[in-house]
Amino acid sequence: MWLECIECRGKFDINSRFYTCPKCGGLLEVELELGKLKQKLRKRDLELKPPSVWKYRSFLPVIDESKIVSLGEGGTPLIRCDRLGKEIGVRELYVKFEGANPTGSFKDRGMTVGVTKALEFGVKTVACASTGNTSASLAAYASRAGLRCIVILPRGKVALGKLVQALIYGAKVLAVKGNFDEALAIVRNLCEQRNDIYLLNSLNPFRLQGQKSIGYEIADQLGWLVPDEVVVPMGNCANIWAIYKGFLEFESVGITEGIPRMIGIQAAGASPIVRAIKEGKETFEPVEKPETIATAIRIGNPVNGPKAIRAIRNSRGAAESVSDGEIIRAQKLLARLEGIGVEPASASTIAGLRKLVHQGEIKKDDVVVCVATGHMLKDPEEAIKTAVPQHRWGRT
Repeated sequence: MWLECIECRGKFDINSRFYTCPKCGGLLEVELELGKLKQKLRKRDLELKPPSVWKYRSFLPVIDESKIVSLGEGGTPLIRCDRLGKEIGVRELYVKFEGANPTGSFKDRGMTVGVTKALEFGVKTVACASTGNTSASLAAYASRAGLRCIVILPRGKVALGKLVQALIYGAKVLAVKGNFDEALAIVRNLCEQRNDIYLLNSLNPFRLQGQKSIGYEIADQLGWLVPDEVVVPMGNCANIWAIYKGFLEFESVGITEGIPRMIGIQAAGASPIVRAIKEGKETFEPVEKPETIATAIRIGNPVNGPKAIRAIRNSRGAAESVSDGEIIRAQKLLARLEGIGVEPASASTIAGLRKLVHQGEIKKDDVVVCVATGHMLKDPEEAIKTAVPQHRWGRT
């Protein structure tokens, strides 16, 4: 294993603790010697265990297994949604429900690896900036590991369900003026000045390694087959890259064949990556004041934007933006047709899929997986606003 810069291709020791390339400032990625892994890995061994993050231990960059911090993350349901598929116009549609993770979002997959690395590095304090889900997850895993946790949030812009989680798990929570991007700049500066505080935002290359397991599990749960498209909400853009990397690694070691088209969805008020993809650009221009009800993806300057663009381009995928109104309608549709309750950011994938099917970008005979990244109760206030106007109280 080693760390590699996606820009200058510089290679660094796997035990290095920097967050970006010391040569050019580019994003880092953990790379494995897949040829050697292919020689010793047997598909049959994977088939004997139910899906979970640590089932795929051979692909994860942990040196000391005694340091593993787990709450039983992963193994989330892949739910076939025939009624929703018929409504949208897709023959075979699945929802990967990440709300079933311990703290209610996909972030737990990254934190089980990230906090394990924090223990390997011997730090006593971990920190993050967050729109909500990251803080809830980090606080829980820090508590499990016996570490102190610092969380910096944009004041007044975090859903109540997520804020309560960070507080109850014992994190020290600081609210600052501005948006997520400004909060991230503050915590990143803190962690770079203090060697005893370990940053666990998605800038950290180890955290993304746990999120690769979504790709592994989708293939696993489909009987080692690869869907035509995987639709992912994009906030800080780590997840779409991580899932793509998971499929890429499975193909490289001979477990599966092919890579799905990666489809990235952003809210219209926070869509710099969608704009870059549609304009054929390899870089993106940040949105200074991102706005959307989908707080989990209310990010205007995604740190992992360059990785997201590569994942979409390399997989011959696509990107689309959706309005808040489309997100709300999709949230209701998923709940009422399939009984799956998700937060607005997750519903963006359903809204985006509907739009792309109408445009002919996704075909009706395709096998499609929408990744629902967080549980409905992560944002109870928005769920109430969505549901109550449709109900007539006092009448039977």
